[in-house]
Amino acid sequence: MRSLVRALVAGSLAAASAEAAKPVVIGYVPAFKGFDDVVERADLSHYTHVDIAFMNPGPSGDIMVDGRLACAPGGPGQTVTDEGIRNLVKKARGSKAKVLVSVGGGTIPACAGDWAVLARPETRAKIVAGLIDLVDRYSLDGVDVDLEGELMTRMDREGNYTPFVSDLSAALRQRSKLLTCATGSYVGGMVPDASLPFFDLIGIMSYDAIGPSWGTPGDEHSSFEQAEKDLALWRGKGVPAKKLALGLPFYGHGFGDYRPSWALRDIAADQGEDALSTDVSGQRCAGCSYITYNGLPTLERKARLAAAEGAGIMVWEIDEDLADHRAIKAVRAALQEGQKHGR
Repeated sequence: MRSLVRALVAGSLAAASAEAAKPVVIGYVPAFKGFDDVVERADLSHYTHVDIAFMNPGPSGDIMVDGRLACAPGGPGQTVTDEGIRNLVKKARGSKAKVLVSVGGGTIPACAGDWAVLARPETRAKIVAGLIDLVDRYSLDGVDVDLEGELMTRMDREGNYTPFVSDLSAALRQRSKLLTCATGSYVGGMVPDASLPFFDLIGIMSYDAIGPSWGTPGDEHSSFEQAEKDLALWRGKGVPAKKLALGLPFYGHGFGDYRPSWALRDIAADQGEDALSTDVSGQRCAGCSYITYNGLPTLERKARLAAAEGAGIMVWEIDEDLADHRAIKAVRAALQEGQKHGR
């Protein structure tokens, strides 16, 4: 009997250890473009965490009004709905993936309230309570804070970003829920150091070095060297590797004669399968026509780096994968390889 008990305990410990060592794979689900269709197409078994991107409070600070989202910018048939959230949670549970709601986004929709105002002491509690109600309503696993750029730095200058994060963290921890964030790695784009201890995972947005209206013409959109520097920066701040998820782009930017926005699947369809073996279609230079992105070898190399120096990866966004989910499959295999053998 004792040997049986010891065997069962050992098995439980081994299972717990394997679960703890499982690479983090965060995938964002866009809430603003055909949400239901995106969820139906998605294979969530490849992800450990699924973030609904994005939800924002209305001008009064309410997240929900009469059972509906106060700010739903996509319009009917496009944005997330009550039924859509419940379908996503059900599908994710079947794949053993956690579901979080992500707030903010790179561009705050016109229907949203001013986060910088709503995070002030007199209205902060209402925002936190609204987010907790959302978590409770849909049995979500936590909240992802994706407040970026000038909005985030304004909140920090006014002394309200970290207190908001602290209050939200305390409320989530009472329910054993997660608090995560997405951050840039440039001055003016980094979440403040004082907020770092409150996050369970920190997603590094290691992309967009160049875009339609910024950057140096001819630069790469998201180079491997950028990923190395970004991981080193956050490790240098004292953030433990187990909290860091390296952002991988499943999209690229077009210049010259090419349209600005490209999903990986569109690059493969328009430029051919061979384009997936490199990081550029055309020639990168000032005035040239080209698309800059991460091909499969670079995504795999970054995944091995993330396994060696972080907890895993963060994907923007899952619906821009190849039609057969080939990119996330390749990334997951590389993550597991990186765990076993290092970079």
